[in-house]
Amino acid sequence: MRLDLALKHLCLVKSRSAAKAMCDAGRVLVDGAPARAASTLRAGHRLLIQFPRRTVRLEVHVVPERQLSKARSRQCYTILDEEGEAEESLLDDL
Repeated sequence: MRLDLALKHLCLVKSRSAAKAMCDAGRVLVDGAPARAASTLRAGHRLLIQFPRRTVRLEVHVVPERQLSKARSRQCYTILDEEGEAEESLLDDL
């Protein structure tokens, strides 16, 4: 699945266009390399996402085919590391 769409389905960003803008700005890395919005995201990929107020490293376990609730989407990935302000939701940073 496209990276920008997967980020939206995982509730990591508010919109696909926000995900695309982050990719275009080089603020999303997949397995350590800058990723384009059209890149394919698969289970097992490790992401580094640089939000305005914090940076999150996570590993994707499942890439959902459709939009999930926030609670269900959190079961699809594991946060490995987090730097910056701790917030309740990743969506608050956008």
